[in-house]
Order: sequence, then structure tokens, then C-alpha cells
Amino acid sequence: MKIALVQQQAFAGREANRERGLEAVRTAAEAGAKLVCFAELAFDRFFPQEPADGDVTMLAEAIPGPATEPFQDLAREFGVVIVLNLFELACGKTYDASPVIDADGSILGVTRMVHIAEYACFHEQSYYTPGDRGAQVYDTAWGRVGVAICYDRHYPEYMRALGVAGAELVIVPQAGAAGEWPDGLYEAELQVAAFQNGYYTALCNRVGKESKLDFSGESFVCDPSGRVVAQAGRGTEEILYCDIDLTQVPGSHARRMFYRDRRPELYAGWIGK
Repeated sequence: MKIALVQQQAFAGREANRERGLEAVRTAAEAGAKLVCFAELAFDRFFPQEPADGDVTMLAEAIPGPATEPFQDLAREFGVVIVLNLFELACGKTYDASPVIDADGSILGVTRMVHIAEYACFHEQSYYTPGDRGAQVYDTAWGRVGVAICYDRHYPEYMRALGVAGAELVIVPQAGAAGEWPDGLYEAELQVAAFQNGYYTALCNRVGKESKLDFSGESFVCDPSGRVVAQAGRGTEEILYCDIDLTQVPGSHARRMFYRDRRPELYAGWIGK
């Protein structure tokens, strides 16, 4: 199965960015991709570079709504699964959220970022309400897909929860800046998650210079053995394609041994202490 990670810069103007995203889906689908994913806040400048100043609800949008409808139409037209990431408004609260659109155009659900960062140029706690839906896994037309939005990938218990729930592929929409972490650390983190949990990981990063940050791109895919099997360029706008084989998941070390030998009755209570 071919997947596509859209490494796209967000310029001023949400509608124009979204149109470029729609065109990327068409391009990827015509190239044979069965699943297309986007980076964190893919169609907006990265709001949390500055602390929020007043009410931010006017920046957010409903899911489902005008933001998702054209992607639902494309998913239905081409038979592809699409994972977006948007600034969601729901019941007066705002979330960093990823709707998962199935190949028939239906929205299977919306993952909301659970862990919210707060440090220089990532003032996310003034924008995002902590997610309330846990680590969801979706039965899509092309496999069981989980989503770990950016900061959530740093929490092994969240990544394990996706595996326990049966994820075969975990999509990671990210906003990662050049020099934010030592070279290779993003890859190493998700290589370990893939190996320990026996699934593919696919990190889709932002790219381009904005007011305070230079997003590095370098999106990548890891297989269930922990190998990086595809990687995009640094600072480049591109669609990263990768052929993945979900039949590798049941035969992975994690699925054959690590899950079999877990003893959650002994350590489940340690979480949170």
C-alpha cells in the first residue's frame, strides 16, 4: 500500500493553503496513494509562535464543516483515506485536532491532542484545550490507523495505547522546527515506538520559515522493525511517498513477543505516579 505525506508550507491565507492541499491529494491519489496525511495545522500559519492574545475561537473551525467537506469529496472520488490536522472549534472550546476521513468520504472520528506543550515559540496551552478522547484507532478502508499529534508522540504510554488498541499505522502530524532537537532524535523516537509497538509510524512535518520558526520538514516513515524506510528533504516542499506492507505487523517482534509477555496487572497502576 502506498501512503503519501504532504510536506507543504503554509503561507498567509487559509483558503489558498487549503486549495494547495486539495491539489496535493489529487496528485497523490493519481500516483496510487491509498492514504494521504498532512502536517500539524497544515493550512494555517503556526499560531502558537506567539502567546494567544484574547479570544482565539475566531481562528478555529468546526469539524465536520467547510474545512473538511472538500477533502471528504476527494476521499470519496478517489477512494483514499485522508488524515488532516486543523484548529477545531467545538462547544466553545478549541483543540488541535485530526479528523480521519475514510475512503467513502465519511469522517470516522476526530483525534484531539492530549498533551499540550508550553515553551518558547510553542505557546500551545493558550490555544488548545487538552484532548478528551484518548488514543483512538480507526478501522479505515486501508488498515487500522491511529494518530499521535505532535507532542503526544513524546509519551510512550500514549504510543503503547495505540498499539494495544490494534493500530497498524500511526500518523504523526508535527510542527517541528530546525534545530529544535538534536539531529536524528525525531527519527530515533519513532523508530523505537515502531519497534516496541509493532506498527508503522509516519511523521508528517511542516516546512518553511515563519515569524519565529523555520520548520524543517524531513518527514519520514518507519517500519515495524524500527527502520526508517522513507524520508523527505530538509526545507523542501514535496509529497513523500512510501510503500508499506501491513502484513509485516503481525510478524513484528512486538506483536509476536512483547505484547504476549506484557504484565499490565503489575505496572498499570504506576502510570501517572
